[in-house]
Amino acid sequence: QVQLVESGGGSVQAGESLRLSCVVSGYIYSPNCMGWFHQGSGKEREGVAAIYTGGGRTLYADSVKGRFTISQDNAKRTVYLQMNSLKPEDTAVYYCAVRGGTCRGLNRLDFPYWGQGTQVTVSS
Repeated sequence: QVQLVESGGGSVQAGESLRLSCVVSGYIYSPNCMGWFHQGSGKEREGVAAIYTGGGRTLYADSVKGRFTISQDNAKRTVYLQMNSLKPEDTAVYYCAVRGGTCRGLNRLDFPYWGQGTQVTVSS
């Protein structure tokens, strides 16, 4: 059974940084695509970034380009999301997700496995 566990969320001031981590356990076809999504209160879950573990190709939502960086450590089966220059509108629950094979985009429907999420709160 595939399990994903996120960590690293918290409360920060605007302009500060956080790094989220997601550890994957269980069998998943490899290489695969690991993604980060966020869901603000009353909003739909949206894609933030994704990385293909087979070559490191990355995808980003326009709203985070230049501020967020997704990276991987295949030996640790861990994906990271470095979030810099955080804004109040980044406040959300952040979820890690994985799908076998290549990254096809940031559509949440393409990802069958999900973590429980970690809260990020950015105050102005």
